[in-house]
Amino acid sequence: MKTITKENIINENVEFGIDSRYPNSKEKQADSVALMQARLERMKKLTKEQIAQAKLLQLKLKMENYINEPLHDNQNNFISFLESYIDTIYSKRNEFAKDINITPVFLSQVINHHREASEEFILKLMIHSEKTFKNIAPFQEKTWYQVYFQEKIYNTLSSQKKWRPSIEKQIKFKELI
Repeated sequence: MKTITKENIINENVEFGIDSRYPNSKEKQADSVALMQARLERMKKLTKEQIAQAKLLQLKLKMENYINEPLHDNQNNFISFLESYIDTIYSKRNEFAKDINITPVFLSQVINHHREASEEFILKLMIHSEKTFKNIAPFQEKTWYQVYFQEKIYNTLSSQKKWRPSIEKQIKFKELI
């Protein structure tokens, strides 16, 4: 038999984000619906700028989490973060390209994996991000580099079966010890 403790009650009812100590599930459900409606009403009152700031903060946290995670599922990568960043701030990607002084074609090629992001592109992205996040939250200048190279390392190591045999054939090894 499970003992009823305050901690058990709270842990069982964290599903709706409220402290639910109700005699029946109908009352619990009614309060959870009321809470959700209140949240939706509050969200409706947010300005476009507040929504963009919240999305940028969420993106920043996702990027930091990506950097700190030792394993990646290849879902959160440099391009998806870049797309999210641009689409949050600009209605058209061409405007972003113009703002950082690159051609829309180059940006499109990077986003569609037809071209690697150049160092100059990442530098411009880094400076743009610093200015964008200035009034939202601290943004480390190395974040875009870390995301980009973290993905490169992961992709290289995860594709060893493809490249390793041909590279090993090119290596001559002398026993030095």
